Amino acid sequence: MASPFIWLQHALPHHPISRGAGKLANSETPWLRDLIIRRFIAAYNVDMGEAARSEGQFRSFNDFFTRELKPGARPLADGAQYILSPADGAISQIGRIEHGRIFQAKGRHFTATQLLGGNDEAARRFEGGAFATIYLSPKDYHRVHMPATGSLVSTTYVPGDLFSVNQVTAENVDGLFARNERLASLFEGEDSLFASVMVGAMIVAGIETVWGGPVETHAPKLVHDRFAPGEHMLKAGDEMGRFILGSTTVLLFEPGRVEWLDRFKAGDSVRMGEALGRRLR
Repeated sequence: MASPFIWLQHALPHHPISRGAGKLANSETPWLRDLIIRRFIAAYNVDMGEAARSEGQFRSFNDFFTRELKPGARPLADGAQYILSPADGAISQIGRIEHGRIFQAKGRHFTATQLLGGNDEAARRFEGGAFATIYLSPKDYHRVHMPATGSLVSTTYVPGDLFSVNQVTAENVDGLFARNERLASLFEGEDSLFASVMVGAMIVAGIETVWGGPVETHAPKLVHDRFAPGEHMLKAGDEMGRFILGSTTVLLFEPGRVEWLDRFKAGDSVRMGEALGRRLR
């Protein structure tokens, strides 16, 4: 029998709640903004010592939530040898794509085709490859960076639900990460294709990219955009986007390109720029 939390996830109106949270989080009313920020820092024990700005210097809660870090706060591993963690967070799952399926939790899977918004051609290239799912908790740094150097090939905005993306929902909601609203970005790397998929969640008020700004989320239909080779070239560790409130990133790599480091398993914490896997030539 589903828990009350899971029942509520199905019953609540995801998009109206998220839109309302977005308006509140974007408020620049000083007393309201400062109250929300102070209480959030206290509730989640946010480390402001590594933030580039202090508590009273943010325009809104959203501005605080997507705060930049001080230079050097996240040293980058060698991108020529390693795949970098794209974000601060916890590894939800990490492993191989088998028979087109990506492991979610406790016998639940979703397919690469579903995750990529129906892109069968790209999904076939990832068959037998590597995936990593990283969950960003509320206290984490919420900018998403490049796991490897690559040229942006395409983006696909996929409309969907906005279930929470914590471990409880991962274990109880079928196809969670391929069911929620998301932005799938494909990049052509030095010798292969890879994907970085930013998955929305309950009260996630938006997704932004460095090349296009805010994505029109909570929209009714799929939106696919293609880009010219080299139009948007990003290096390993470069910022690629950010969540307005938190969520999850899923990485996909072609077979024979990445070997995840043995020390990582589901539940482990990672930091942006940390070596996550070894590049294979």
